[in-house]
Amino acid sequence: MRFRTLFLFVVLGLTVMFALLNWQAFTAPTTLSLVFGTVQAPVGIVMLGVTLLLGAMCLAYLIYVQGVALMDARRHAKELQVQRDIADNAEMSRFTEMHNFVNAEFRAVSQTQADLREQVLARIEQLELGNRRALQETGNSLSAYIAELEDRMERRDTANGALRDSTAH
Repeated sequence: MRFRTLFLFVVLGLTVMFALLNWQAFTAPTTLSLVFGTVQAPVGIVMLGVTLLLGAMCLAYLIYVQGVALMDARRHAKELQVQRDIADNAEMSRFTEMHNFVNAEFRAVSQTQADLREQVLARIEQLELGNRRALQETGNSLSAYIAELEDRMERRDTANGALRDSTAH
């Protein structure tokens, strides 16, 4: 319990105890003056009635204030939930946009990589063809040189054989 509530119950209890202890004085009839006339009534009972009426009015006002505060809190909670939902949707939208952007960039990078790979493979194939041609040309040149050397050696052998034949006769 809160201190204020406990304090109110203590004051209420003391008021009830005071009224019970002094009940004869509370119920003793007295002449009371109202603005437009006089009335014979017990002043203690009238004052207890006024006190109860004021207490009931304070209690009604307290219930009203608490009800309004509770309704405001509920309204604020609903508005806050709506704002949270809007923020969540906006965040989800940003995540979706970022996901789509990342996917598009990934596809672009993949396409660029595939294009570069194709270009590199085509270049390698061109280089291989160039190397094959160069190797074939080198082989042809080497074969030609070897054939020329063989021809020279045959001519030399033929020339040496003719010289031997002429010196031997």
